[in-house]
Amino acid sequence: MNDNSKTVVALLAGLAAGVALGVLFAPDRGEETVDKLSRSLSDLKDRVLERAKDELERLVDTGKEYGSKSADSYQSAKEELKEKAGSVKQEVKDSVIDSIEQA
Repeated sequence: MNDNSKTVVALLAGLAAGVALGVLFAPDRGEETVDKLSRSLSDLKDRVLERAKDELERLVDTGKEYGSKSADSYQSAKEELKEKAGSVKQEVKDSVIDSIEQA
């Protein structure tokens, strides 16, 4: 978890604690207090889930980006290796022909 995620989690936890304490110490009837607390926690849950969804999408996009870069690097390395192998093959062939001609 990166520093930004830790900060967001700490902020949300503090917010939830503040809301819960504020509702618990409010001068309302018990049922009204429970309803307020329930609504507040439900809103908090929705915000946390939305943030988690955004973070997951960001991670998936980052993973796709790295995967694409890796595939491109692999393809480049493969093509370069193929070219070098062809070059070495030609050098060996030329060397063998030269050796035969000199013999």
